[in-house]
Amino acid sequence: MADSIIRVLAKNAPVKASAITGRALVERARQIHKTLPVATAALGRTLMACSIMGNQLKEPDGSVTLQLRGGGPLGRITAVSDSAGNVRGFVQNPLVDLPLKGPAKLDVGSAVGTDGSLTVIKDLCLKEPYVGSVPLVSGEIAEDVTRYFAESEQIPTACALGVLVDVDQSVLCAGGYLIQLLPGADDGVISAVERGVEQVGPVTGALRDGRGPLELLEQVLSAFELEVLSQEPVEYRCYCSRDRVTRALISMGREELTALIEEQGRAELTCQFCDKTYEYSKEDLEALLASL
Repeated sequence: MADSIIRVLAKNAPVKASAITGRALVERARQIHKTLPVATAALGRTLMACSIMGNQLKEPDGSVTLQLRGGGPLGRITAVSDSAGNVRGFVQNPLVDLPLKGPAKLDVGSAVGTDGSLTVIKDLCLKEPYVGSVPLVSGEIAEDVTRYFAESEQIPTACALGVLVDVDQSVLCAGGYLIQLLPGADDGVISAVERGVEQVGPVTGALRDGRGPLELLEQVLSAFELEVLSQEPVEYRCYCSRDRVTRALISMGREELTALIEEQGRAELTCQFCDKTYEYSKEDLEALLASL
């Protein structure tokens, strides 16, 4: 099943929701960054949350950046999504390994930590990006995303994210959902959503049974009649290029570029999102310096 995001609206209640299946994109991130299971789960959850949030943007050229700094051994986790939901990211310490906190239960919360914050940066193609930040609740990521929407955007939200890692450390399944209450939602609507969330439980169970994003939402929001607004494929996608790296080198300025040539005689820059390496010889750097 190809990765995709679906967005729906309840016909008979002020509720909107998105769901994602992301096994391939999380597996791609695992392969690029060579993550161990707990890092795979943490990075995967962050990527899928960011993808859903990016897919909600109305600006075609907009983007969303999600950053977690929890003080745990994984260090900083960053994900960036375009407005279609295509996403890229990295974890600072991908080789972290922690004991399980239960049968087949990765201890993502301890790996991320709770002594820090979740920060959302939305580039809406305006002069300044929107930046919202909240203290981490659990480090499990879904609960932290829920808190972000409640505190920074004042939107009551239910979020669930899951990554199931196989015995060979590959990603067996991954996905999640984001359910949000619109103005006018009464106690009956809230209770119906809560019952659905509790009934479904961890999303990895539903995904392992072969449910797609629409089936997942239909199960969680079984009390409502749903209208599908959109369904789009998503993937792990990096936008780095030699041209972008060259512009970054030029932006260093004449003094720093001269020092780089004199001290190292060459440059080797690696993209933190896809690990692609761009090499510049002394002649390449001198040509850039001459162009300034």
